[in-house]
Amino acid sequence: QVQLVESGGGLVQAGGSLRLSCAASGRTFSSYAMGWFRQAPGKEREFVAANSWSGSSTYYADSVKGRFTISRDNAKNTVYLQMNRLKPEDTAVYYCAARGDHTVLAGPLSIASLYDYWGQGTQVTVSS
Repeated sequence: QVQLVESGGGLVQAGGSLRLSCAASGRTFSSYAMGWFRQAPGKEREFVAANSWSGSSTYYADSVKGRFTISRDNAKNTVYLQMNRLKPEDTAVYYCAARGDHTVLAGPLSIASLYDYWGQGTQVTVSS
């Protein structure tokens, strides 16, 4: 079992930055791929970014590429999402998720249904 707790959300003006953190507890953090997803009101949950099991590969949605950076610190059992040049359309609840290595061949890291554990979410609001 893995528990995930997000923090770092808030209200920011367009063009500003925020850094989200997701602290994990429980089983071996380094054996999980980690992802960030977001859900805006009235919309489906969508993929934002992911970091592979080895930590050597990262993936981004086209909408955030070049603005967001995902990173992980296995010593601290924490994954981060640095968000720069924020836009009003980035407003959403952001969730981190962990995906076990038993799903390595099941599909890309952008598929939410393949993740095993989810945090409770943190609200990010970008004002224009």
